Amino acid sequence: QVQLVESGGGLVQAGGSLRLSCAASGSGFKINNMHWYRQAPGNQRELLATITTARNTKYADSVKGRFTISRDNAKNTVYLQMNSLKPEDTAVYYCNADILYALTLRNYWGQGTQVTVSS
Repeated sequence: QVQLVESGGGLVQAGGSLRLSCAASGSGFKINNMHWYRQAPGNQRELLATITTARNTKYADSVKGRFTISRDNAKNTVYLQMNSLKPEDTAVYYCNADILYALTLRNYWGQGTQVTVSS
């Protein structure tokens, strides 16, 4: 069985930085594309960033130039470096991955980690 476990959320002042991590646990799987989403109260879940197996990246306009997605394939981990944080970045952040496991390609979600940016 495969699980995604996130860490690194917390409270930070506006203009500060945080780094989120998301590690896949289990065995016998292969991770394809990895993504970060966020969801603020009353809002829909928003796709923020994607990184492919070739480490090509894509960002939402709302975070472009401030957030950086990266991955360590040896550790089955994806990161989100968040700089110049704003109060409107406050949300629950989720990692998401397309994982091949038991000959089936499925989409997996982490449990979410809270990021709060104070003004």
